[in-house]
Amino acid sequence: MPVEGKSPPPARVLSGIQPTGRFHWGNYFGAIRQYIDLQPGGDADAAEAYYFIADLHALTTVREPARLRSLVRDAAIDLVSLGLDPARAVLFVQSDVPEVTELTWLLMTVAPMGLLERCHAYKDKKSRGLPADAGLFTYPVLMSADILAYDATIVPVGEDQVQHIEVCRDLAGTFNHLYGPVFTLPAPRLVAGGARVPGTDGQKMSKSYDNTLEVFDDPAAQKKKIMRITTDSRPMDEPKNPDDDHLFALYALVAAADETQRMADLYRRGGFGYGEVKKALAEAAAQFFAEARGRRAALEANPERIEAILADGARRARLKAGAVLARARAACGLDRRVTGPRP
Repeated sequence: MPVEGKSPPPARVLSGIQPTGRFHWGNYFGAIRQYIDLQPGGDADAAEAYYFIADLHALTTVREPARLRSLVRDAAIDLVSLGLDPARAVLFVQSDVPEVTELTWLLMTVAPMGLLERCHAYKDKKSRGLPADAGLFTYPVLMSADILAYDATIVPVGEDQVQHIEVCRDLAGTFNHLYGPVFTLPAPRLVAGGARVPGTDGQKMSKSYDNTLEVFDDPAAQKKKIMRITTDSRPMDEPKNPDDDHLFALYALVAAADETQRMADLYRRGGFGYGEVKKALAEAAAQFFAEARGRRAALEANPERIEAILADGARRARLKAGAVLARARAACGLDRRVTGPRP
């Protein structure tokens, strides 16, 4: 049983991604690329990694059953195509691990209302006068169960998600205080290099802004989107600062280092048109994601393969979550086996 203050547990990474739409560049460069790097044997020293497709969380916004099933399947194919290796990490669908929902209830019994009322997603909806259901209100508790069910020690997140890790630690700490050292307290790891991916309009890339470039768009369709990217009206001969230009920022994500440097030099020198940069961006993007598109086509043609990956992932995830749930049930008295003298 993990106990805070004793020898540290092995690094275990956990993260989930919602299937609310096809993945765009912001998803990949902001999160998915880091998931791949954090797999055992990658750039980090993680001993285990668990990644799940958060279909239960998605129910707060996706209410069409057929669409949700399709999005979950696409998310699984996309993640494997982009480099998530099921031989090195556990990839599964959240709802395939029912132990997590029972664990959510155990955590709900120690969750203060005031703590949940202060969470960003709920506060934001209320401040805008929008209806907020109980699913949104208790969303951080389910997220906490997602993390604690696997004894996760590292949770890669963006800055907007740090609060949820703090909630998780608060709930785990309260439960441990009441019932003994049951849960491992996780630590957030801010996603490196993924703070902000600009969209086609220069704002943060987001489906809600309709300014995305999808990872698996057909290259010809993507090129049309790129050619419509908003730019300023400065003359061609005027030198420009590449660090202030969202078109250059997108190019730097997909171009090789030497190509990026040549493009930066061109910006500072001037004498070019943005159309030239857009064509270079489209070409670099097509090449950058070419291998992933090939892997995706192969997986799409073999649906049994992706289902087998998810089934094996669910089996492995349930083994771990089941052990943690049993630990929690016994600690709070739901295990009826008598382990000591009757009172």
